[in-house]
Amino acid sequence: KQLRSTTMAASKCDVCARAELAGKKFVRPRVQRVAQGTRRCVREDGLHRTRRVAARAQGLSGDPTKFSVDERDGDLGDLKPYTPLLDTVNYPIHIKNFSIDQLKQLAREIRADVIQSVSKTGGHLGSSLGVVELTVALHHIFNTPEDRIIWDVGHQAYPHKILTGRRNRMSTIRQSHGLSGFTKRTESEYDPFGAGHSSTSISAGLGMAVGRDFKNKNNKVIAVIGDGAITGGMAYEALNNAGFLDKNMIIILNDNNQVSLPTQYNGKNQDPVGAMSGMLSRLQSNRPLRELREIAKGVSKQFPQPIQELTAKVDEYARGMISGSGSTLFEELGMYYIGTVDGHNLNDLVSILREVKNTESVGPVLIHISTEKGRGYHPAENASDKMHGVVKYDVKTGKQIKAQAKVASYTQFFAEGLIAEAEADDRVIGIHAAMGGGTGMNIFEKRFPERTFDVGIAEQHAVTFAAGLATEGLKPWCAIYSTFLQRGYDQVVHDCALQKLPVRFAMDRAGLVGADGATHCGAFDVAYMGCIPNMYMCAPSDEAELLHMIATMNQIDDAPSCIRFPRGNGVGVDLAEAGVGPNKKGSVLDIGKGRILRGGEDVALVAYGSIVQYALAAADILAANGISATVADMRWCKPLDTNLINHMAKEHPVMITVEEGSIGGFGAHVMQYMAMNGMMDGNLKFRPMILPDRFIDHGAQKEQLEWAGLSPSHIASTALATLGRERDSLAVLEPHLMGSA
Repeated sequence: KQLRSTTMAASKCDVCARAELAGKKFVRPRVQRVAQGTRRCVREDGLHRTRRVAARAQGLSGDPTKFSVDERDGDLGDLKPYTPLLDTVNYPIHIKNFSIDQLKQLAREIRADVIQSVSKTGGHLGSSLGVVELTVALHHIFNTPEDRIIWDVGHQAYPHKILTGRRNRMSTIRQSHGLSGFTKRTESEYDPFGAGHSSTSISAGLGMAVGRDFKNKNNKVIAVIGDGAITGGMAYEALNNAGFLDKNMIIILNDNNQVSLPTQYNGKNQDPVGAMSGMLSRLQSNRPLRELREIAKGVSKQFPQPIQELTAKVDEYARGMISGSGSTLFEELGMYYIGTVDGHNLNDLVSILREVKNTESVGPVLIHISTEKGRGYHPAENASDKMHGVVKYDVKTGKQIKAQAKVASYTQFFAEGLIAEAEADDRVIGIHAAMGGGTGMNIFEKRFPERTFDVGIAEQHAVTFAAGLATEGLKPWCAIYSTFLQRGYDQVVHDCALQKLPVRFAMDRAGLVGADGATHCGAFDVAYMGCIPNMYMCAPSDEAELLHMIATMNQIDDAPSCIRFPRGNGVGVDLAEAGVGPNKKGSVLDIGKGRILRGGEDVALVAYGSIVQYALAAADILAANGISATVADMRWCKPLDTNLINHMAKEHPVMITVEEGSIGGFGAHVMQYMAMNGMMDGNLKFRPMILPDRFIDHGAQKEQLEWAGLSPSHIASTALATLGRERDSLAVLEPHLMGSA
């Protein structure tokens, strides 16, 4: 109201009115009408051009879902887009009485809001833009939070967050103490199920439906799953069980032709991974079915208007009489299949969802909608990955504002090191589970496209597929995030380790991962891999060590092996001085042998992995306090360098293991060895430093390590306290305590 009254009173254009509200001083202009739906703001400085007001309502080419950056008030800098209708909405209850035209305007304003807010924070953009209309329709038709909407993965839930009371906190998303980038039960009652990993929504929704029936309730359960997530085996297991139990629930298959994330990397127009993609495409283009629909439309016109509306909005999509090729998969599993529905047509979405909600039927319904990832934002629509995950970017161009790192990422070094091995050994094979960009396998694929396999979101299959390759004498490298390898654990044990098949696991994102938070934290791999017999385990302290370990693992042919490395950039070591070849070819290390990086007498800091760098920094703090510290880079957890452990224990009164992992990891292996050999029966003071026994929320990685108590100051403080210098221990931590206060 304030904006409207200011605009009317001053008789100026919206741009100038909004600028004045923001405290900007402009010369009072007069508004000229140039043509119907068009007005021009005439200003002395000549900055404003003719501005099409009608375009804001209709969008580009008459498409209300399209949002042009040219329509934004670019000279207003950080001001938010004009969202008069969205400004009246705090919760879904506020849109229940909206007309279709109002819902369309709301969707358009949400899309503009998402584009603007993500440009300031980074996050998952493309997937959120693709479900704006679906989100609006769902919250318009269903009575959330009583009705449960489960978003698979949850990275597409930004519009959902905006409509459920969290719009004013979108500027904090994926930041310390801010909103999660995924759905999270503790964040809102509108998030009935937390997510982050894929293919879980149907199982969770089915459980909710069964629980609802046990409690004699009648609320609706809706699971929204993408064509990527539905490639996961767990989704098929849930579909099978849902059809058998025949419980009322709604499954919405969001088909954006992006079965793999992303499918179109390397600048190629690659087809989505898997046969499911072909089936979904056939469902969208089945000619006999389309012809039947047209016939049905003609016949229905002879009926009364209510029947015409029903046939036009439901029977047009229902597959009761004839199925498109492939739809029988869902039907044979017991689903009532409706599709394909235009996921950006609010008229159809609202009508279909209303009919499905109000129909008294028994059993699961699957609604197949077709959407466009990145919809409405030209830079996203034109990007090969649809701007799936982005850092901050310029709204007008879509150009991401990426800081220029002095050192490449560990992921980049891994890819280049593996390429070096593959150039020397034609048996090297690369495998990933729909994460070519995140794991560096897209870089490997550029060089060896015929030796790279994207198996889709199917970690279980990836592991056993790699085991099969190993039986044929090949050298498979399975590149999977630490957190995602959890999904293929039985296959690691049963199909690889039990049979001593030399599959090589590259576990990226080990340890704390920053903005992705607890769902993607790689805290558990040392514990869950370390307890498996016949498993080699190593972790590099820097990028040169990573390249050496790749070369070493490539020579291991008698059992599976794994390497963990963190998210982020290398430390900037001189690769040539460290023995790395010009093409990133590492040198083979002695298996099970660590190294001493710094000598001392008072305390031994025994570190595993990239946390070695913090141990070295802690040694500097200790030196400033008159304490001499030895820093050991253990390199290997299995086999453990027992000779080095013996030396550390005998030569120092205090021994501290340091790792960026959970309880049961490297420190547990060291303690087990020392306890069984009587090394802890004497005067040695031993302290293991690990991640705390709790999940750590999203934030900057450095902050997360502070929260976990694994910063250099925390390591030094632990050493001082163990040596009996409590006052100095607290003094070292004082800046951190003051900061947290």
